Amino acid sequence: MNHRHLLPNEIDLLLDEESGFGVQPLRAHVRGCPDCRARMDSAESVAAALAQIPLIAPRYGMADRVMSQVPIFVPWQVSARDSLVQWIPTGRVARLTAAAFVGVAGTVVSGLTLWIASRGDLVAMATGLAGEGAQVAAADAAGDLIVAVFGPQVVTVVQQLGALGVWLAMGGFAVAALATVFGLKRVAASTRARS
Repeated sequence: MNHRHLLPNEIDLLLDEESGFGVQPLRAHVRGCPDCRARMDSAESVAAALAQIPLIAPRYGMADRVMSQVPIFVPWQVSARDSLVQWIPTGRVARLTAAAFVGVAGTVVSGLTLWIASRGDLVAMATGLAGEGAQVAAADAAGDLIVAVFGPQVVTVVQQLGALGVWLAMGGFAVAALATVFGLKRVAASTRARS
């Protein structure tokens, strides 16, 4: 064994009279090291004292009271399964009714999906209109935001410069955003250094 003292879990192995690959070197170390022998003797006396304590059965429901106060992490899939299980009917008639309802709903949804899929041109037109409307709304909102923050003169200058103005405005916005982020980091770092 090397020249270090035994760790608490190694003393526990010896106290439990474990047998295995690494136990013999631990026993040899205890025989040769007075400090570890004293720690081992102390642990043995504590274990012997604990063995003398009479076993008392706890009151009924103690485990439930204790466990109700222990926060237990429940994985999301277990929680989802448990919430679904409580919605499953227990009676035979109720299960058959629920199965029939699920079957009808699945058939209706499948039929609607097939009908919409067979009308691809209609779906493409509807999504195109929705996308175009969203794009126009986003552009209007961005323009209103720029006018509110920088004033109408900036919009006039950007419109006069054309595509170059748009790129310059976007670059200026990116530089301002980066400067803000680095400025906030510097403030946070200086605050952290002072405390």
